[in-house]
Amino acid sequence: MACRWLWVAPAVCLLAGGCGKKKPNKPDPTKGVVTGIVICADTGKPARFAQVTLTAAPPEGGKLDDSMPLPALESATTDLDGRFRIEAVKPGQYYAFATLEGYLDPQLGLDFTHLKDLANDTLRSRDAIEQWKDHLTEVAVAVHRTSDVSLEIERAAEIDGTVSYDDGSPAIGMHFQLFRKTAKDSWTPAGLPLLDSWSIHATSDSHGRYAVTNLAAGEYRVCALLPSDSEDTALPVCLGNTFRRKKSESVKVQAGDTVTGEDIVIPLTGLHEVSGNVSALSDGHPVGHATLRLLYADDREKALEIQLDDDDGGSYSFDYVPEGSYILQVSAAQDAENSGGQADPAAKTPRHYADKEIPVQVAGDVDDMNVSLNGPPPAKAN
Repeated sequence: MACRWLWVAPAVCLLAGGCGKKKPNKPDPTKGVVTGIVICADTGKPARFAQVTLTAAPPEGGKLDDSMPLPALESATTDLDGRFRIEAVKPGQYYAFATLEGYLDPQLGLDFTHLKDLANDTLRSRDAIEQWKDHLTEVAVAVHRTSDVSLEIERAAEIDGTVSYDDGSPAIGMHFQLFRKTAKDSWTPAGLPLLDSWSIHATSDSHGRYAVTNLAAGEYRVCALLPSDSEDTALPVCLGNTFRRKKSESVKVQAGDTVTGEDIVIPLTGLHEVSGNVSALSDGHPVGHATLRLLYADDREKALEIQLDDDDGGSYSFDYVPEGSYILQVSAAQDAENSGGQADPAAKTPRHYADKEIPVQVAGDVDDMNVSLNGPPPAKAN
């Protein structure tokens, strides 16, 4: 079953209301059944074609580590009456919740920054449940029993606006990043991308209009992303028409609110290209693999990131770089080692290089930002 993982892989698809569908379980007399109905809290009407998720409660007490099995997960889709049935559920304690477009989605309500800092997936699953517990319903499942449960979904907040270029034309097909203010006045990403997908699944339409939905109440920063292969490599332009997230404007929403007029304008001037080559200092051959980042010089916030691979021949290019002062960071550089000094994909022993940082001043296109890397220092003898 394909899943949109909620935290750092490997992880459990625990509170992802958009998990991929699977075939319904066949009846099993050695297990239990969960049935129920999902109601929309704002209308009192059935939630039709909502996704119901049933996740096993993590164990209470005791040592929590990666050797423990991850919580079991079951799912179903409601019918035209808002009802669902899940067969062959293993006996035990579960949490149930439902998601539907326009209603609260835990993927946009969890603090992933905090989850990433935890030691293992078992701790993450418990913490995610703790964060979302006010929206979960406990269900006890027993052999030969049908457990019936009523779920209610709450209307979420929504942020709407337009994205345009500074000549007035609409910016079509833009993806978005969203950051939510935490209780400690820091900012955490909302959602989490998987396999180069996008953490926010909204795009601007043919008129540049966008709508970010399914949000919990809170304070947010919204950024449009210039076209790129993935979220990591895209340049953001945030509310307030700034490239810097820390300088962006924020918007507050209450439960069920729709806030409109949050417009973003993308400049067509002042964006440049930074390009060059990455090679080994020892013999000048192109490095096969590396992560390159442009960091803002004042606080080292990441502006852009790209990956170098064998097909690039050591050449790289950052597109759409705003004017300013940066640090070019080259890390995790390596290629295959052979006696001739050239990258050999068939070789089994990789050659690694020391990380390097160099200052970059961007006032126009920079096409000669070449980087030569040293090998790592020799290991100290015992």
